[in-house]
Amino acid sequence: MDVSAFDYELPPELIAQEPLPQRDASRMLIVDRAKHSWTDSEFRELPQQLRPDDLLVINNTRVFPARLIGRREPSGGRVEILLVRELEANVWEALIKPGRRLRKNDEVSFDGALTAQLLDEPGQEVRRLRFRSVNSLNSVLDEFGEMPLPPYINRPSGSSAEDRDRYQTLFAKARGAIAAPTAGLHFTPIVLELIAARGARLAEITLHVGYGTFEPVRVDDTEQHQVAAEYYQIESAAAHAINETRARGGRVIAVGTTTTRALESAVTDSGKLDATHGSATLTIVPGHKFRVVDALLTNFHLPRSSLLMLVSAFAGHQLILDAYHHAVVSRYRFYSYGDCMLVI
Repeated sequence: MDVSAFDYELPPELIAQEPLPQRDASRMLIVDRAKHSWTDSEFRELPQQLRPDDLLVINNTRVFPARLIGRREPSGGRVEILLVRELEANVWEALIKPGRRLRKNDEVSFDGALTAQLLDEPGQEVRRLRFRSVNSLNSVLDEFGEMPLPPYINRPSGSSAEDRDRYQTLFAKARGAIAAPTAGLHFTPIVLELIAARGARLAEITLHVGYGTFEPVRVDDTEQHQVAAEYYQIESAAAHAINETRARGGRVIAVGTTTTRALESAVTDSGKLDATHGSATLTIVPGHKFRVVDALLTNFHLPRSSLLMLVSAFAGHQLILDAYHHAVVSRYRFYSYGDCMLVI
């Protein structure tokens, strides 16, 4: 399928630059696949959309302060680094600006007695660096690193202290993501209480959101795009809850595209889930046959993105484009700090 089929017009002012004062105040567009229709709602109404046998599966990954601002030695030029993946102790893959000017063995210095040495020559989008610090790298990142907000959140002052809390879900515990699983940002303790009161349950899995989730699609044919691997883990309690829900006819509701990718990557040939961990390598595009996920809660995604392709694969290409057009006309807030969509 041509990637251009996943394009749509979005006025820049609809890209949410800040979170709402209250997490659960977001709007929610309910998209009904069977009826090929949608309804305007609010996230606070989510519990009313649930059935007693439903299971919401959430991603408990935790975003770490993966963005560093340093200075090139000895010139002092500004260098911005976004950590992508740890290869071995203190050796990381990273996105670097300006990457083309930094050559192998060049040094970058940061606050917190931290330095980094380039391990490869320019040419690749993702570069390799070796860090040296007096204290552990994690402790330095926690003190001096910035939350890795997406580039479409364009603030002159960059990320704020508030982002350390708000760009993190209520469930965040397993450190390792460089972007938030944004569908989970809307949940509050009150909403969770109402979900439990409906008789629905929650299960936690982990997928560390990596560069693959937001890497631009640079090909014309969706079949030629491969989303980079991301680490996931499904423990026995979650696998049992999912299998049990499906066995008794309940719905498995994935909270986010990252949860969806993990579940659809891990399902066995028998159609069940086992406790497992590994790399999610599945790229979901229209034509994919979903074997675990029955409903999907998700934010609105960028045009031509792999995430929009995944949602289109689940709900239907034309239905999603029509629903997105309605969301634009109705002035929904888009992307990470924006509103959400429940696809049933």
